[in-house]
Amino acid sequence: MALRWLPREEVFFDLFNQAAQNILQAARQLKELMDDYRDVERRAEALKALEEKGDEIIHTIIERLNRTFVTPLDREDILTLAKQLDNVLDWIEACAARMAIYRIPHATPEAQELAHIIVNICEAMVEGVGSLRGKHDRVDGVVQEINRLENLADHVHRDAIAKLFADHVDAIDVIKWKEIYETLEEATDQGEDVANALESIRGKNM
Repeated sequence: MALRWLPREEVFFDLFNQAAQNILQAARQLKELMDDYRDVERRAEALKALEEKGDEIIHTIIERLNRTFVTPLDREDILTLAKQLDNVLDWIEACAARMAIYRIPHATPEAQELAHIIVNICEAMVEGVGSLRGKHDRVDGVVQEINRLENLADHVHRDAIAKLFADHVDAIDVIKWKEIYETLEEATDQGEDVANALESIRGKNM
């Protein structure tokens, strides 16, 4: 088959790295917002700009996929990974937006802890995506670490909800914070979906 000798489009690896680094930058900005809670609207707008930048990168990946004949990974895997990376960034941005829209006066320790976990997940994602160009030898460790962090986020989320209902008498505050906690936890769930996508790629390219 002559097709097997066609050059593969290596630019996908660069685009995935750009996407992952952009997500990590957004996660760090969310963590900084939670740790130093001021100028919320301005910082939420900065996160929105990163989300829009991420959309542009994902759009470029999909556009390149549609016009590339031979790809370095399965087309389905490229599309799945692109969409899952986009989802992580969407939920990170959504959290900052909710903090601004709901005019939350301060961040809770539980929100801070979840934001820290999100940063750690995104750091692992950067490592996992960076390994795609090589032998994928670091993917297994990355997947395990992201799964561990997502499980930790589940525990923090459950404890946060329990404390919320125990300590608050204002129903509006409960509704606002419940949604914020769920948004933070959803970002970690989407990170786990990125790990699943990386694991699928690893399995097909061993």
